[in-house]
Amino acid sequence: MGKKLSVAVVISGSGSNLQALIDAAKAPDFPASIDLVVSNRPGVKGLQRAADAGIKALTIDHKDFANRAAFEEELQRALAKEKIEAVCLAGFMRVLTANFVNQWKDRILNIHPSLLPAFKGLHVQQQALDAGVKFSGCTVHVVTPDLDDGPIIGQAIVPILEGDTAETLAARIQVEEHKLYPESLAVFAAQTGALE
Repeated sequence: MGKKLSVAVVISGSGSNLQALIDAAKAPDFPASIDLVVSNRPGVKGLQRAADAGIKALTIDHKDFANRAAFEEELQRALAKEKIEAVCLAGFMRVLTANFVNQWKDRILNIHPSLLPAFKGLHVQQQALDAGVKFSGCTVHVVTPDLDDGPIIGQAIVPILEGDTAETLAARIQVEEHKLYPESLAVFAAQTGALE
């Protein structure tokens, strides 16, 4: 096995997908290592998950910056300092500017709780229920400047059950997210490593 892809995970909350990535990356044959966790909100559980795993964790509070560009400059500095090669967004509740995304072209992954290209944006479980579809799920994709767009790396399908609410559907989708994100990162890291 060659060198592992150095990954930063960027979060805004509890970090359950972060935990799934940390757990997967412990395997000796996993092709990526989680080397940095950045939260844009102080005091969230995801920061504690990183600390518990012995991973460097930073808070870069977006409220401390005049605008998105200034926040992203600080994020860029942190990533560069740790020699990060790819970024996983895991429950990061901010939209990145096209400028930042283009700096990291084809090196940012995101997990979205729907089967893209269906149901972009927020409240996607409610969108799925309102549309009357029989299936939803989650998607890991490469981030582009367009919201919830970009090449799809992996998807998992979750059936919508009679009586489902946005909350019950979200909970079942999250179980699949925790499997899909590590699998997709492994595929992405292996492909990225093969290209170098």
